[in-house]
Amino acid sequence: MVSGSVPAPESLPQPPDARDGRIEELERMDRAHREQKKRDDERIQKLERDLAEVRRRLDQLLRMHYGRTKGEQISREQLELMLVGLPAVLEEPVAAAPAPKPAVPARPRHPRRALDDEHLHTRETVIEPVEVSADPQGWTRLGEERTSQLDFEPGKLFRHVVVRPRYVRREQFAIAPLPAQPIDKGMVGAGLLAWLLINKFVDHVPLYRTEAIRRRQYGVDVPRNTLAGWVEQSTELLGPIYRAMLAKLRKRTYLQVDETPTRYLDPEVRGKSALGYLWVYLDPGGEVLFQWSTGRAHDAPKEFLGDYQGILQVDGYGAYEALVRARGGALSLAHCWAHARREIKEALAGAARTGAWLLGQIQAMYEIERGLREAKAGPALREAVRSSQTRMVVDRLFKAMIRLRARELPGNAMAKALDYCLERREGLSRFLGDGRIEVDSNLCYAEMPVMPRRVVEGC
Repeated sequence: MVSGSVPAPESLPQPPDARDGRIEELERMDRAHREQKKRDDERIQKLERDLAEVRRRLDQLLRMHYGRTKGEQISREQLELMLVGLPAVLEEPVAAAPAPKPAVPARPRHPRRALDDEHLHTRETVIEPVEVSADPQGWTRLGEERTSQLDFEPGKLFRHVVVRPRYVRREQFAIAPLPAQPIDKGMVGAGLLAWLLINKFVDHVPLYRTEAIRRRQYGVDVPRNTLAGWVEQSTELLGPIYRAMLAKLRKRTYLQVDETPTRYLDPEVRGKSALGYLWVYLDPGGEVLFQWSTGRAHDAPKEFLGDYQGILQVDGYGAYEALVRARGGALSLAHCWAHARREIKEALAGAARTGAWLLGQIQAMYEIERGLREAKAGPALREAVRSSQTRMVVDRLFKAMIRLRARELPGNAMAKALDYCLERREGLSRFLGDGRIEVDSNLCYAEMPVMPRRVVEGC
């Protein structure tokens, strides 16, 4: 008979080694759990920061979309740029390799078609040979050469006919030379070409609409491919003027540069558009030129600026820093306070009191600039006033930014705005010691309305 006080085999005391091994195993499991919890907490914090960033940008988009305030109109291109860098919260499946593009069949060539312009008002210009004008009695008129062109003056499309009579005297012939034409052997006059370029590049009227307008208002059918050819040849005529302006721009020592995204159509890619960039290069009070590129890298301004040496006033885009490094000290950057102000304004939702104070200081700086502008101050006076008044505001701003940055959590909106300003402190302060430099690059935006919103590459 077995006594009830005898312990069961499984409840017998374990050897010391077994207990120590069990304790070590439990400690390892506890450490593993603690490490896993730490990783989970870090992931949760990252997701919370990502969610806050998404909400901030969504709030900004809603304000821009429904606010409809001047200067905050949102376009598709701005939307794409604002969405760049958003955290990938959801993993997207890997896209399949794109199918090879089908070969685009060559367009059939059509014979040149004569314009139906007989019903238009005709304006004739008769050009007599010099030798005939000197002795008209000694020459006999045999006939004439007639050169007809479609031309335009404001409100009137007309046919311009240049008449050159042919003369003979004994065995000598005479005819006046044809005046230089904008397009050799072309049937278009300078007035119509000027109107066409203004219509397309200033008024942003596409060629298919221009074709319809000519047909409806004047009864003249000019095919779109003919209009495109005229535009292309006209731009070649303007090449020497552009190169002269570019050479003049490169001799300056202070320029403002900015880029704007623009959708464009590539004739070789059917069914969709791509994102390109128009760059504006401005000499305040002087020349302004534009450059088109399919990318936003620093290669475009590097090619355009050539051997330029001096100051570039730009936004915070990193390509300009890369350009400065590539040029080895020949360039220096002055940054734009309007962009810095916008970064702080967009972070107001998470730090309203801090952001309001910073914006108030920036506004005080702009009030000083407004007074200088109203007084039409020159570079010397601007530099003197900035040294005595603006510098203390800028110094106070950056000291406050350094203290505020230490209180902000990494990754939140205000921390990013402060980092943007502090990383560009040297460039944002450069205008204080040079009266030529503007406080911002907003002069570039004054040139933006002349730039087309849609571009066809190669046209």
